[in-house]
Amino acid sequence: MKTLPLIATLLLATVTIAPGARAAEAASLTVTFKGLTARSGSILFTVVNSEDAYNDKARAVTQAILPANADTVSQTFTGLAPGRYAIKAFHDVNGDGKMGMNPFGMPTEPFAFSNKAVASMGPPNWEAAAFELKAGENIRSIDID
Repeated sequence: MKTLPLIATLLLATVTIAPGARAAEAASLTVTFKGLTARSGSILFTVVNSEDAYNDKARAVTQAILPANADTVSQTFTGLAPGRYAIKAFHDVNGDGKMGMNPFGMPTEPFAFSNKAVASMGPPNWEAAAFELKAGENIRSIDID
């Protein structure tokens, strides 16, 4: 007789947990850079999931280097947790591995942020660049040149 209440409890727990508390599905993110006018160097970019990471105070979720050998290049990341993310990128046209700057600290190579966030006297803030990554497939397109 003691097993019946245990089974009933397990069934109730299953019914209670299953509908709303299912583990979050993983997300994938395809980042596409469009409008490349210079077919040299690489696109260097970082995907972050926090304001601290966006401001270089914490570690990025992932980063990649894509050869800039076509007018459109893409990279897909899988197994990401749903949540808020942002992307920072620049086109390393001369291939030296760093963002070119003039003597005043202004970028001399193309750069871009997710959401078409606009830089003004520095990078745009987290809120301007952040987007919601949902479970399943997600695509973000960025015009960089």
